[in-house]
Formats: sequence, C-alpha cells, structure tokens
Amino acid sequence: MTDAREFIVTNESAGVRVDRFLVLQMPEFSRSEIQRFSILRNGAPVKLSDKVKPDDKITVEIPDRQTDIATDNISNELDLEILYQDDDIIVINKPRGVVMYPSAGNKTGTLVQNLLSVTHLSTLGGPTRPGVVHRLDKDTSGVMVFAKSDAAYRGLVKMFSAHDLTRKYVAFVWGVPNWTGADITGNIARSSRNRQKMTMVKSGGKPAHTSVEVLNTWPRAGVSEFRCTLLTGRTHQIRVHLSAHGFPVLCDPVYGRGAMRLGSVRDTDLLEFIKTHSGQMLHAAVLEFNHPVTGEKMHFKTNLPDDMMELKYILDSAN
Repeated sequence: MTDAREFIVTNESAGVRVDRFLVLQMPEFSRSEIQRFSILRNGAPVKLSDKVKPDDKITVEIPDRQTDIATDNISNELDLEILYQDDDIIVINKPRGVVMYPSAGNKTGTLVQNLLSVTHLSTLGGPTRPGVVHRLDKDTSGVMVFAKSDAAYRGLVKMFSAHDLTRKYVAFVWGVPNWTGADITGNIARSSRNRQKMTMVKSGGKPAHTSVEVLNTWPRAGVSEFRCTLLTGRTHQIRVHLSAHGFPVLCDPVYGRGAMRLGSVRDTDLLEFIKTHSGQMLHAAVLEFNHPVTGEKMHFKTNLPDDMMELKYILDSAN
C-alpha cells in the first residue's frame, strides 16, 4: 500500500529543483528519502534535478516502509531494562554480549529484535536497523536511545552528527597514569592490516576526541578506572584511543593486549577474572540530550554492570 500525494506548482515556487520543491512540500522527509520515491510531473517521469514550472502537477508515491526483520525472528529473550519510553523514543540499558541488530552471523536474539517485541521503532534507520541512531559494540554495556517516531529519528541523527549531546563511559584499563585528566585526540581509520580493527593514523581517517578523567587507581594491580567523555563518535573510539596511549581496556580481545600484562598480575582472583571473562570492561554510564521532539532536557545514568562491580571488588580487596 502506498501513500500518493499531489502538488501544484505556484508561481512563487517556479524555478526550483524538483527535489527542493518536494522537501519544502514534505518537510517530514529528507532529500535522500525523497530520492527513493516514485515521482511524476504531469504524468511523466521527471529528474529530481529538473526545474519545476508554474502549474506543474507533481505526483509522489510514498511506499510503506518495511523492515527486513521477519516477525518470526522477533525475540523477547532479554529482560530489557527500559529507562524511559514515550511515543517518540525509548531509552534502555544494553546488557553486555548482545549484538545490536541482525547481520550475517547473528540472525536472532539481537537488541533491535528484542525491542520490537515490546514496542515499534522508526523504519528510517533502514530495513535491518529500525530506530538505530547510534550503536554500542556487542560487549559494551550501557545506556542507549532508539527512535520510535520518524520525527525523533531525524532529530536524533542531527544531534549525534553534531555531537550535540553528552556521552560518558566508565572503563577499567591497564596502567596507572601520573595525571588526573587528559584530552586524547587523533584521527581514526580502519586498519589496512585487519579490516575488523580501527587504528589511529597520522593522515586521513576521521578526527576523534576523547576526554579522560581518572576515577580510581590500583597501583599494586597496575589498573585504573577512567571516565571517558566522547566529544566525537568514531567506531571503537575509546578502545582505540586508550590503547594507543598505553592504557588498553581490560579484557578487550581486540585492543587490550592482555597477554602482555598477565605476567605482572599477582592476585589470583584478579588473574582468574581476566583469564575467564569475556567482553571489554567498558560501560556507557551517562547519556544526556534534549528530547528530539519536545526539547526537554533528558538525563540518564546507569550503574556499572555486575561483572564490572565484581572486578572493582577484586581490585579493592587486592590493593
């Protein structure tokens, strides 16, 4: 089923491109969305770059948006911790070990599928990523927002693109710094040696900026607890920045370089935790933003997950 709309070009609108004319007529859609619609001018196909003329009849067919997530794959396996929900957004505390959305190796049990079992999501995110405006790695836990309405999706995408929000993470890292805070900058790009990894580069890539504050140190264990504030949002940004500066995240299988550190660990409980634990010790603790529809200031803070609390207890006991 499609939504058909018809517009008559007035003298005031004459001379603008077809796509620009339609953006003005249908502000709820972006130009990239409009490019996917079926568009006719006076009953004939038209190029989006063509200029409209007075009295032109522009007809637009807007197809129903669908996701590629089959209903029989929708799952409610997770005990979702919903922090907030209204008609436009839903905010949750993502558990560690959960993939964001379906992909070749993960067809079921994803976070998006679990969300779809309890609510609807904006399909503007794409056929397999409805409502998704940012992401956390599979083994990173913490607070996330998803768009339920199209208006919220557009607003949140602009917000994340402009970095007009606050995102703070807690990380347990190898190393004890001689400073209490630092700004880490450096462009990040995909590694040429391993396409699954990101790396800091001297030229090219995308600018990245992470602000780091030291929360706790355990000198005997050679471990610290950092609060990291994202001032940009690059893939694996915190993990890459910290590792490149000599403070890799504990239990990070990609950037953690844990094997190099195990020989220095003397506490048996800490050694056992590191050897047996799966998933980097990184948690998205704080998310602050203005509601994309109402403009209301939103603030969400989540406690450390059980495994990070266990690690902290072990560190305190061993120190």
